[in-house]
Amino acid sequence: MVAFHSMGTIVLYTALAVALLLWYGTGRQPLAAAGAFAKSLIVPRYLLFFLMMLGVLVLNKFELHLEAALPIRYNLTQMLTGWEGHWQSHLQAALHSQPLTLLCAVFYLVLFQAVMIASVGIYTYRGDIKLYYALCIALVLNYLIAVPFFLFIPVDEAWHASPHIRFLMLDVFPGFESEYRSLSGLNNCFPSLHTSLSVTMALLASRSGIRRWAVFCWIHAAVIIFSIFYLGIHWLSDMSAGLALACVSVAIGLKVASRADYSHGGQVRVARSEISSSSAAR
Repeated sequence: MVAFHSMGTIVLYTALAVALLLWYGTGRQPLAAAGAFAKSLIVPRYLLFFLMMLGVLVLNKFELHLEAALPIRYNLTQMLTGWEGHWQSHLQAALHSQPLTLLCAVFYLVLFQAVMIASVGIYTYRGDIKLYYALCIALVLNYLIAVPFFLFIPVDEAWHASPHIRFLMLDVFPGFESEYRSLSGLNNCFPSLHTSLSVTMALLASRSGIRRWAVFCWIHAAVIIFSIFYLGIHWLSDMSAGLALACVSVAIGLKVASRADYSHGGQVRVARSEISSSSAAR
């Protein structure tokens, strides 16, 4: 069941998912959140934090090039994960089905980044600038802390290390290795950024006061964690390190954001009447 024929397909589905999530999180049509975001960019501090968050994407790309240039010849997959065996293969054998594989792939490839983008729009629209700053800081920290591990603690993905584990992603996205792999190294498993970032977003959503958004983000994080195992990508050690990374990043993000000067915060808040009309989304 091929659902994704190219990265273009993923981009299109992601855009649609972002629109739906903005509506779900704000209770208003997506253009309202997009408008609030556009107006917020005139505030220097808001723009700085946004650019800082975008910068980690460049850092991730740079890390892959740096990794290829470094003379690292060792591999720690067996040392860190050898005790796990190939339990993922048993999980796949017990639960494998085309609908489940498609669901996990949609969460992994589409909703994962859609939730990040929507979080920016939702917190901006509702005027929760402190939470927006915390989100930016936490996402950046996730990458900054993970990059040294990717460089110096190479751990291969589960399917690549064990012949018993299938890489089920190829069932729905045959071009994953040629198109998506440039965004994620084969031995960049420890820690799991899909785990850390999804849990980071869930932890921050719990602070938003938007109950249905928080519930969705926790469901999203749970499905992501299940998916990294079911699809044959990660190990338990990767997931555990990802959970720890999320907790540390969120704690630091909230602490730094709470100490920031929000003297310009009013410039990025929507009109009070708009906030009141969207209170039903809480």
